Amino acid sequence: MKFGKEFSSQMVPEWQEAYMDYGLPQTHPLHRILKAKPILVNSVSKNGDRSYETTFLMSADEGGEYELVYFRRLDDEFNKVDKFYKSKVQEVLKEAEILNKQMDALIAFRIKVENPPASYFDRTVEMTRLASDIAASTAELSISTPAGARASGRQAHMDVIEETGESSHGQSDESNDDKDEIKEKNTMKKRVHEETKKPVEVKAPRPRPAPLDILQKVQINNPKETPRSTIKTVLGVPHQTEIKFNRENLRKVEDQLKRAFVEFHQKLRLLKSYCFLNTLAFSKIMKKYDKITLRHASKSYMKMVDNSYLGSSEEVSKLIERVEATFIKHFSNSNRSKGMNILRPKAKRERHRTTFSTGFFAGCTAALIIAVIFIIRTHDILHKEGQKQYMETMFPLYSLFAYIVLHMLMYAANIYYWRRYRINYSFIFGFKEGTELGYRQVLLVGFGISVLALLTVIGNLDMEIDPQTKDYNGLTESLPLILVLVLLVALLFPFNLLYRSSRFFFLVCLFHCIAAPLYKVTLPDFFLADQFTSQVQALRSLEFYICYYGWGDVKHRTNYCKQSTIFNTFNFIVAVIPYMSRLLQCLRRLFEEKDPMQGYNGIKYFLTIVAFLQQSLVHIGTLVFDWGLLNRHSKNRWLRDKLLVSKKSVYFIAMILNVLLRFAWMQTVIKFDFTFMHRNTLIATVACLEIIRRGIWNFFRLENEHLNNVGKYRAFKSVPLPFHYDEDKDL
Repeated sequence: MKFGKEFSSQMVPEWQEAYMDYGLPQTHPLHRILKAKPILVNSVSKNGDRSYETTFLMSADEGGEYELVYFRRLDDEFNKVDKFYKSKVQEVLKEAEILNKQMDALIAFRIKVENPPASYFDRTVEMTRLASDIAASTAELSISTPAGARASGRQAHMDVIEETGESSHGQSDESNDDKDEIKEKNTMKKRVHEETKKPVEVKAPRPRPAPLDILQKVQINNPKETPRSTIKTVLGVPHQTEIKFNRENLRKVEDQLKRAFVEFHQKLRLLKSYCFLNTLAFSKIMKKYDKITLRHASKSYMKMVDNSYLGSSEEVSKLIERVEATFIKHFSNSNRSKGMNILRPKAKRERHRTTFSTGFFAGCTAALIIAVIFIIRTHDILHKEGQKQYMETMFPLYSLFAYIVLHMLMYAANIYYWRRYRINYSFIFGFKEGTELGYRQVLLVGFGISVLALLTVIGNLDMEIDPQTKDYNGLTESLPLILVLVLLVALLFPFNLLYRSSRFFFLVCLFHCIAAPLYKVTLPDFFLADQFTSQVQALRSLEFYICYYGWGDVKHRTNYCKQSTIFNTFNFIVAVIPYMSRLLQCLRRLFEEKDPMQGYNGIKYFLTIVAFLQQSLVHIGTLVFDWGLLNRHSKNRWLRDKLLVSKKSVYFIAMILNVLLRFAWMQTVIKFDFTFMHRNTLIATVACLEIIRRGIWNFFRLENEHLNNVGKYRAFKSVPLPFHYDEDKDL
């Protein structure tokens, strides 16, 4: 793979603008007069910030003005990278100091709960001292040999990008460069090995207070919000702030700090990768420059890179070592393999059996659909006497599975395109690392449900009542209900099978939607609530299940649901529930964030609840705030300044489709009737169009969220910490 493509693929998506622009314009090859030092690189200070400027000494040569522009661009890119890296290192050092204090409080909490003997107490004090030096030690380490600093910053386990797949053209000219590059990599590994064997000199730690005294300055945070805590906050009831020293609270504190350490370690690893990738990119592009211009400028420029903060800083590497040592000692009982498996989980591999099973179920789905069509045509079912009764009773039951499967297919397509355009949907939704479902897994579940649903359709495709018993078979009539119960059991299955983590995540978000606004509104919660606003017909189908199997005459396929005032009332209530949930979420966010846009969204859903009116207002609000589009003053007129899809026509087509499909709801009010289509078929068709519209909305909604994260360089989720420090309180 070409280095440029590999470089792009390994970027942190939210930091992509902070990486070096590897597509810098190259100069044209000309015959040059060789000079020992064609450039001079100087360090200058501007407003307290150090930056680097390259003086090109051969500007009088032919084409020298292009090379002068090249080095100016290169300096700008390097200063951008160096400044960004330095700012991020300062951030992680501050976070390390916070984790320092959290670890002091944790160990004091352990001593208080476990009440250990004196020998254990002395050992724990030593552990506290070690844990308390995470941040301080990085500043106290004696750093030697700037020339080797860049090498020591690249650990042996770091993935080195190989530039393979080059064309045969120019192979003989590049052979010497390849040998030099291999030699450079071997030297780099040797330096890494030598540096890791060097003893680290650490100054004596600063005097610290007694371990238990730290508890006088801390309070336990309670980041887990419950309906009860929300009601207490609204009513002004004071929360319990006194620390209870018991094993349950100790376990909660340890779990919170463990998650914080894992997230912090991941941040350090990505920051180290950022340093490595950019340093390697500057080395590669300078080699290309030397090859094209026949100059020897890379050595001088890379010497500057080695001596810069990007190349010589060792804070991140040493901090990674300290974090790993602390985590292994305090959270995995000094079991290194166990601790490292938690800190560095292995990348999830795509299993061949998943792909095979997905293809198998997809093929079965296609075959069963063809079988249903042939059975209908062969037996002329559409003209049978019981066809109308079947469409009134059984079709609404089976349409539920069609809505679910279609929504899953759209979600799988969303995941595919999110990955293709490098939208970090896993981070945006807050999935636990390694548990997010790929599009293959979602397709597998979707096609699996479709196979089961189609089998029940074929098993219950009777149109005429049994002439002897004068009723339908009770077992086959109950097949839709049995399948619904099977899916509910699979969803609530407590064991670690059938993607338990994803099922649990879905159920938690679902409960938050139901209990809105008693929970703080997060993106997964209102994203799921938005999905339900497009599944109103599916919710009505569930209501019909209860009515039909609860009070209907199943053996004779008769029900009186539509004649029931209670059913019709709940038919409206069920349709309103998703919009009511979104309205309450908007009100909660308006109250907490003081964001007027949430008030506008609340009005949007309120108008939908009242009378399904103001659809044009709803549409404009969606495109502007959810998609970030319809910006007249944008660089891309009527779109955003930044677009992930290169073809602008895709956005305009999506907007037009969103407008047209939004008016599909009108059939529920005006009640269009077509002679060639049954009323329930029309309702199902319109419901499917709404699901498709929602699937299109999902992609652009997350694209907008991703671009917001990119603009703020927000690549990590905020992990709540267990302790709150009162810095003003004296010990």
